[in-house]
Amino acid sequence: MRKLDPVKHEEKRREILGAAERCFVRDGLQGASVSSICAEAGISPGHLYHYFSSKEAIISAMIEVRLAEAAARFAKLAEGADVLDTLFGEMTVSRSGPPLLLEALAEANRSPTMAKALQDHTKGVHSLLAELLEKGQAAGAIDPGLDRNITASLIISIIDGSKTLCLRDPKLDVKQATKALQTMIIRYLAPPPDPRTR
Repeated sequence: MRKLDPVKHEEKRREILGAAERCFVRDGLQGASVSSICAEAGISPGHLYHYFSSKEAIISAMIEVRLAEAAARFAKLAEGADVLDTLFGEMTVSRSGPPLLLEALAEANRSPTMAKALQDHTKGVHSLLAELLEKGQAAGAIDPGLDRNITASLIISIIDGSKTLCLRDPKLDVKQATKALQTMIIRYLAPPPDPRTR
């Protein structure tokens, strides 16, 4: 029996995930089939099943990769950086739109597997964000009276919702919208004024 090379195995998994993402962006989560993913990746279905057991397993792996990337970005940005700067590095309004996010949210209503994958991803992002908020509270940059878990949930919802702005208004000025979004979050997170300085 041939010995598995873990580096090559992981490289091939990444190639398949890249091909799957292109298919999902082009055809949607429902429209993209295993055969279209295989064609995009240049492999046979039998070969794909050496790496992923199903389309749902591919989606779950994509979510895991995104979470790992977000964790790495947060960790790097948070090293000695201002907490709000770290947070705003993840918070921008984009004209390109979030096709996979919207597809995943819609699919989660129909598929328990997709719902679980999305919930797992949200738990991971929530944990990273709650830790960042705790750091900001300890540094005095964020209102210590805010519940960091509820605040993390609200910020995730606000960020996800902001990704639909350009779909609702194609002429939206994304720079102004990003600035307004950041101002709103700054005001929400700001510590209350010290009554002794009034």
